[in-house]
Amino acid sequence: MNIRKWKFEDILSVSGIEKECFAAEAWSYHTLVSAFESNASFGLVAEDGGEIIGYGCITCAADSSDLENVAVSENFRRSGVGTAIVEGLLSEAKARGAEKTYLEVRVSNAPAMSMYLKCGFVGAYARTRYYFDGEDCLVMVKSL
Repeated sequence: MNIRKWKFEDILSVSGIEKECFAAEAWSYHTLVSAFESNASFGLVAEDGGEIIGYGCITCAADSSDLENVAVSENFRRSGVGTAIVEGLLSEAKARGAEKTYLEVRVSNAPAMSMYLKCGFVGAYARTRYYFDGEDCLVMVKSL
């Protein structure tokens, strides 16, 4: 597995993983392009045998950052891909001057919460009815 900075030509593959993982809530191709083109955003992809199997994106502003998305293709979950992506994104956020990183995760997404806890995030507070289907989210934070 190789973790590297995303390139524009990766966006189509990233968009496919986004749709696979998040269905109705997936970022559109155009939203991903906007994130790619933003100086505040930074993205990584994970490759296996030349195939993109996961990605993540973080946005940094002043002394904080937001972990926007982390997605891993189903066949590669629970193999350390997501953790490697998160750790790379946190390293970049710290290099850009962020002191804290925030994220939102569905309260029903126990595997993601477990990974974030393993990466040093802690629960901060909940947002009720945050998602389009009415599910709550847990806001998590990590000091860098």
